[in-house]
Amino acid sequence: MKKKWWEEGVRFECQGSGQCCLSRGEYGFVYLTLKDRQRLAKHFKIPTRRFTEQYCTKHNGYFCLREESKRSNCMFLLNNKCSVYRARPVQCRTWPFWPEVMGAKAWAKEVAAFCPGVGKGKIIPANEIRKQLEIQKKSEEQL
Repeated sequence: MKKKWWEEGVRFECQGSGQCCLSRGEYGFVYLTLKDRQRLAKHFKIPTRRFTEQYCTKHNGYFCLREESKRSNCMFLLNNKCSVYRARPVQCRTWPFWPEVMGAKAWAKEVAAFCPGVGKGKIIPANEIRKQLEIQKKSEEQL
């Protein structure tokens, strides 16, 4: 089996730019599991049903955060900071280690090209990357 390009680890540290919270075509949706919606509802001290009605919509049959327009930022991004950081969805927690962007070409084109955290900070070891990939994969299965 061919070794993954990231087996020696990846240098990454969030720079707080908010670039990952901007709509980018197919990556413009923040999908939410029931646990995500429950965690966010608890953050706002409202019932999960109310959170879902107020902040969510469905895309291809899955709950996701509502957007005002195709080019809008996440509604919880305020002054380039996540206003729900402690309660943020798994999709946000696992960025940038998503299965669909962990190929070398996709990483260069779809992550490193806009995320200023790539190449900065400490090296994230392969075992941590695998863990994040697995968390994201399980989350997708719960949608």
